[in-house]
Amino acid sequence: MFGFGSKSAVNELDPRALDAMIRGGDAIVVDVRESSEFASGHIPGAINQPLSSFDPAALPAAPGKTVVLVCAGGKRSAMALDKCARAAAAVDTHLHGGMAAWMQANLPTQR
Repeated sequence: MFGFGSKSAVNELDPRALDAMIRGGDAIVVDVRESSEFASGHIPGAINQPLSSFDPAALPAAPGKTVVLVCAGGKRSAMALDKCARAAAAVDTHLHGGMAAWMQANLPTQR
């Protein structure tokens, strides 16, 4: 039935919380948008691993840090989190609202 089941918990960060984590050295950002989207502007220091070829086993090792997935609006990063859950990868966090929310918060981007 809808709303019940074994769906894993997902942590959603708002842009300001992610910015604070990045500034504190507590996060590694993985952008799951396609390469052309990533090239048009991304969070400084982000790593690009497009959802079309996303492999949880290829995520960077991040001892003591949180790997945070990002996309344009939050849908693809949530799909990548589902792949992580199925692969038993210890990644459960994404940017709520994606790059749209990041840019709306006037946070820095890199090209």
